[in-house]
Amino acid sequence: MRDITDTVQTIPAAVLSAPGEIRIIETPLPEPGPHEVRVRLEGCGVCASNLGPWAGPDWMEYPTAPGAMGHEGWGVIDALGAQVVGLRPGQRVAILSQNAYATHDIAPANAVVPLPPALDGQPFPGEPLGCAMNIFARAAIRPGQSVAIIGVGFLGALLVQLAAQAGAQVIAISRRQSSLDLAARMGAAHLVPMQDHWDIIDQTRDLTGGQFCDCVIECVGKQWPLDLAAELVRERGRLVIAGYHQDGPRQVNMQLWNWRGIDVINAHERDPAVYIDGMRAAVEAVVAGRLTPAPLYSRAYPLSRLDEALDDTRDKPGAFVKAWIRYE
Repeated sequence: MRDITDTVQTIPAAVLSAPGEIRIIETPLPEPGPHEVRVRLEGCGVCASNLGPWAGPDWMEYPTAPGAMGHEGWGVIDALGAQVVGLRPGQRVAILSQNAYATHDIAPANAVVPLPPALDGQPFPGEPLGCAMNIFARAAIRPGQSVAIIGVGFLGALLVQLAAQAGAQVIAISRRQSSLDLAARMGAAHLVPMQDHWDIIDQTRDLTGGQFCDCVIECVGKQWPLDLAAELVRERGRLVIAGYHQDGPRQVNMQLWNWRGIDVINAHERDPAVYIDGMRAAVEAVVAGRLTPAPLYSRAYPLSRLDEALDDTRDKPGAFVKAWIRYE
């Protein structure tokens, strides 16, 4: 492998300079600390959580750090800290990092997941794939259960597939017809358009013999889908909150939650070690064919068109599911 440290002094990185404005700047090539690795990135997934800063909320400060918001990177290790063991230059990995909208990023050695040769040439945004595996684990889905998944984007589609393969009868609820078609390909048994609140409740009641669902996973991150999700859980069922609810407070129907005695699981993780466990599980699942994310990668963009990738992530043109940035 060519040693780029002798020839490259700066790298291109994206900076969010104002709401809806991306600049590509040159920034010094980062150097790993004693317990870190540097990765020459092949790609980075574009996460819907970026859309808050992209829109310009009051709490946001501009400009961002170089590469900031990018946290779904994968690539090849090109430098090791002096005390790193068990990893090597040239090794292909997925990483848990925070500045992956750049051609290189730094990650702690314990936040790196090796990618086996079976995944060579495939995009692998480890963080969201690991997130899906962790949510699925906490949902504790068993064969024969009825499971509703609200919102069939990237995360929801992965959960449809995992739940169906676990032997559940999956009811997919989503706004776009293309998302429902995708859910069917991922194994959903029933498709319900996310249009009228009461009609969705009636359809779900009918599909479950009047009992509603053993488990409902909400993947949208908005108030109405959260309200709807609670309505679809049976008595002593489980509500799993997988949506990213970070744009303001939420209200819950505690009267309903209390009356039905439901278990509520907030399936977001913050412990990096748990994220890494999920990423390792995702590697195993993709290699084994239990998880097939490739059809969900809608379009690759160069770093110079990150703004377009963010707009498409927000607007979802056509059958769009997920964008990723490709580094040449």
